[in-house]
Amino acid sequence: MYYKMSTKKILENTNHRPWSLPTNKWQFYQEWNDVIFLHYEVALEDLLTFVPKDLNIDLYEGKAWISLVAFTMEKVRPNYLPSFPPISDFYELNIRTYVTSNNKAGVYFLSIEAGNKLSCALANMLSGLPYRYSEMERQKNSFGSSNNFYKDQFHCSYSVGNSIDSKTTLDLWLTERYALFHDIEQSIFEFEIHHLPWKLHEVKMEQLEMKYLRFKALLNELPTKTHYSKGVQVLTWGKRKLMV
Repeated sequence: MYYKMSTKKILENTNHRPWSLPTNKWQFYQEWNDVIFLHYEVALEDLLTFVPKDLNIDLYEGKAWISLVAFTMEKVRPNYLPSFPPISDFYELNIRTYVTSNNKAGVYFLSIEAGNKLSCALANMLSGLPYRYSEMERQKNSFGSSNNFYKDQFHCSYSVGNSIDSKTTLDLWLTERYALFHDIEQSIFEFEIHHLPWKLHEVKMEQLEMKYLRFKALLNELPTKTHYSKGVQVLTWGKRKLMV
C-alpha cells in the first residue's frame, strides 16, 4: 500500500497539474486502489460514434486511444463526513477515452460499472454519471466482472512487475488527467479532480478474457499498453455545465 496523505497535503501538491486547482472547496474524497490499466490504440472512425460531437477526441501523435480501468474504490465520502464502507467501498470497471474541452484535457466514459447496487444508485443521483451495476469479484492478482443484461464479461489475472521510474510521454498522456467530461440531458458537464501523480508499475496479463459487444471494434484481448498502480487519493469537485 502507498503512503497516505492528509487532504491538506494533497491540495498543497500541485506542481504536476496542467492548470490550477478550482477555487471552491472540493466535494468528495475517494481512493482508487489496486488499479489495472489496459490501453488500446483504436481507429478514430470507430470511436467517433461513442463520443458527443461537442467534445474533441484527444489524439496522441495522431492516434486515438481508449482504456479499460479496473480498480477498488474505497473510502468515498463527502467533505467533512466519514466514509461508510457498505456504500463507500466497491469494485469499479470503466472504459474511457481521451477528450479535450474548455482548454482542458480529460476523459470521457464510454461505460462505467460498479459492483454495489446501492453505490451505483447514489452515484447516479449525486453525479449524473451513468453508473450501472455488474457482478464483480476480486482476489489477489485477479479481477472479474459480469453483466447479464448487456452480456458483458471481463476477467483477468496478472502479475505486477517493476516500478516505472522514468515515465514516457505516452505514460503521462494516458494517466495524468485531471478532468472528466460527460453529457447529461443534451449538455456537457465538467468534473474537476485532483490527486498526486500516479506511481506506475509494469504488469503482465497472465489471463485476459473479455466480451463487450458494443465495443467489439475497440476492445480485444491484446492491449497495446498496460499499467498497474497501487493507487491514488482523489479529491473531486461538483459538476459544472459548459457552454459549448
